Amino acid sequence: MQTPNPKPRVCAVSYLNTVPLVWGMLHGSGLRDGRDVFELGFALPSECARQLASGEADIGIVPVIEMARQELSFFPGCGIACHGPVRSILLISKVPMEKIRTLATDAGSRTSVMLARIILAEKFGVKPELISRPADLDAMLEEADAALVIGDPALRIDPATLPFETLDLGGEWTSMTGLPMVFALWAGRKEILQERYAQAFAVSARCGLAHLHEIAAREAPARGITEELAREYLTRHIVFELGERDYAGLDLFLEHASRFESLPSTENLPVTAQPVTARPVTPRPLTGEVTA
Repeated sequence: MQTPNPKPRVCAVSYLNTVPLVWGMLHGSGLRDGRDVFELGFALPSECARQLASGEADIGIVPVIEMARQELSFFPGCGIACHGPVRSILLISKVPMEKIRTLATDAGSRTSVMLARIILAEKFGVKPELISRPADLDAMLEEADAALVIGDPALRIDPATLPFETLDLGGEWTSMTGLPMVFALWAGRKEILQERYAQAFAVSARCGLAHLHEIAAREAPARGITEELAREYLTRHIVFELGERDYAGLDLFLEHASRFESLPSTENLPVTAQPVTARPVTPRPLTGEVTA
């Protein structure tokens, strides 16, 4: 077994929704500058997952579907989730949802692609052919019936101005199941995870949550969105502190995902991390609306 890097290589997602989680690392967390603890880099969700799989990164904000596929352990307490409409996961269709035959999926996505498959199959009864493409809505809809756009590119789209049917997949999941949707968590191989890293991530997130308005003001211009939208997104749509209901929603999502592909179980995880299926949840059909 290789000796872990004394300064773990951490891959963080480059979207706006991850900035609060790494704010303390970049701007001083009250303990130590996070850059003294981690070697920090940024990439799309799919690239973070690839770096974990290849060993190029030791820890990352990992899409939860890839966390299950790679049998990774995760640090509890913080991540990226929603308790309603998420605003940054949009399924946009030029045909009625039940007639979608081809779906162009954002090449940067992993969890949202599975979420789209689940909702389209279990609510609308369709299993479209998937085509992975760059996040360009016009080009995607030229090639496919519908497009899945996530992250900052989705924030730059105003659904109210589109002549197409649009679903917010965070809102669809939470209304159909009555549970939160978890998109990504700090995760890594169990031999890498240490309590001091968990504390560093938690302190960094707390620092970010105390500066959400500043983050919105600083980040919005470079990402091509208004400060008002950035502030609303970070304070109303994204949930960063996770509790038992969030993990129950995660378990339910993976239960539904397992109907589309075989997912390995996770066992013998260290005490500093939570197992992917730590809380057994009775699967619920994605039909009708369940009161939370």
